[in-house]
Amino acid sequence: MSESRSLAELAALVGAEVHGDPETRVSRVATLQSAGPDSISFLSNTKYSEQLLETKAAAVILQLHAVENCPVAALIVTDPYLVYAKIAAVLHPAAALRPGVHPRASVATDATVPASSEVAAGAVIDSGVVVGERVYIGPNCYLGRGAVVGNDTRLMANVTVYHDVQIGARCLIHSATVIGSDGFGNARNRDGSWTKVPQIGSVVVGDDVEFGAGCTIDRGAIEDTIIGDGVRFDNQVHVAHNVKIGRYTAIAGQVGISGSTIVGERCQMGGQVALSGHITICDDVGLMGRATVTNNVKRPGVYSSGILPLETSAQHNKNAVRFSQLDKMARTLRKLEKKIFGAHRSVDSE
Repeated sequence: MSESRSLAELAALVGAEVHGDPETRVSRVATLQSAGPDSISFLSNTKYSEQLLETKAAAVILQLHAVENCPVAALIVTDPYLVYAKIAAVLHPAAALRPGVHPRASVATDATVPASSEVAAGAVIDSGVVVGERVYIGPNCYLGRGAVVGNDTRLMANVTVYHDVQIGARCLIHSATVIGSDGFGNARNRDGSWTKVPQIGSVVVGDDVEFGAGCTIDRGAIEDTIIGDGVRFDNQVHVAHNVKIGRYTAIAGQVGISGSTIVGERCQMGGQVALSGHITICDDVGLMGRATVTNNVKRPGVYSSGILPLETSAQHNKNAVRFSQLDKMARTLRKLEKKIFGAHRSVDSE
């Protein structure tokens, strides 16, 4: 349920300056186009400047230069999108817990589940599991033997946490995500058959981490797979065994990270990025969608590749222009060659 707040209250929470009536109250967030008199909206992209002129919102979050075109009250900030995110969390808090264990849940007698946490119907909590305060365990979740879940973490429906996995505080794990399944470890025999390599490590997830729906994070072969504080995964991200991901890195959907790769802090990966195993990505690297990374990245920056070897985005963009000109350039070259060497000799004959 939404909570009504005055602009003065919100400004104090996010460090904004109020333009207009500070007692204006809002109870929800909305787009500029769909907002009503109980809503607060935001403008962070000039593409939507015309919608600002006609908005019916009670207030808008925006930068100082846009105030003169705002017909309603405003919160003036440096980063409207970031402030919108913070205000949305205030006006639309997560559903309140209903502390207790549902009668159709199964909790081992030696598991620790404090009275402040909620365990929904169909959840299974195995022996030795330790659940923190104010934790939500959704319907049909499974927590394996010896798993640990930190305070204020939420596991939505059908999340699977394997044995000995550690999840930090204030995490949000969306449905169908699996944490701690076996890594892809197999040794080949002389006859071509496979012998499974036991995966005896675990997974350690830091604080304030969010995993989207359908992610898979494999346990380590010997040492642990480690996900740093504040990491964000979109849906359907796969992390192989022994991977280490630094703090505040954000990874979009369908990214695959092969085993024993190390990803630095504050990195960003677009959709379908593929990382080979046993490589290192330094801090502050951006990988554009479908980039294929087969070697270490040692310098911060933004990189692209698609089907081509990884290169800086600046160089990739220059090459992309040249690719569209190749046919014209080839025809021109043939004409020049005929002119210089004669009609019977061409580049194709070399």
